[in-house]
Amino acid sequence: MLRHFKAALFYFSRFVSNERDASVPIGLFTRKLRRGPQSKRDLELLVREPSAQLLDVRTEAEWNFVGVPDLGLLNRQTLLCEWQFFPPAPNPNFVGEVQEALKQSNYRKGAPLVFLCRSGARSRAAAIAMTAAGYGPCFNIKDGFEGALDTELHRGASAGWKAEGLPWLQS
Repeated sequence: MLRHFKAALFYFSRFVSNERDASVPIGLFTRKLRRGPQSKRDLELLVREPSAQLLDVRTEAEWNFVGVPDLGLLNRQTLLCEWQFFPPAPNPNFVGEVQEALKQSNYRKGAPLVFLCRSGARSRAAAIAMTAAGYGPCFNIKDGFEGALDTELHRGASAGWKAEGLPWLQS
């Protein structure tokens, strides 16, 4: 089990953003949104923290047809909460749906929340929204589940959760 954990940690460390904290304006105040762990120690804490949660904010169609991260080795399930619907329309109940999903999980207020979408844009917005709602630290997986387009205009082969060989399931 420890060997699997170390392998998952190694691969996880290669795709999580290592950008510095960024100030994110929220109303009249500024709060910090952590874009990604700053060191291996931070990453180990994120992976080992039993209350930390991975939230996949893609659409239901993406979950069904592309796949979802498998956290079975960590004895957790990925929480599925759509940031927007398909066809594209914002989810006005996103924060409430995340709060409900967190209540059903082993989440402890103040534990890390890690957000994932296809390529990192929606998950960044979702992390900002949950930081504004008082949750965090919130992290964005910068390359998402499938990463950016490659030279042949395909996703999933050059960057992201799948390309890094991390566990995932497809229905």
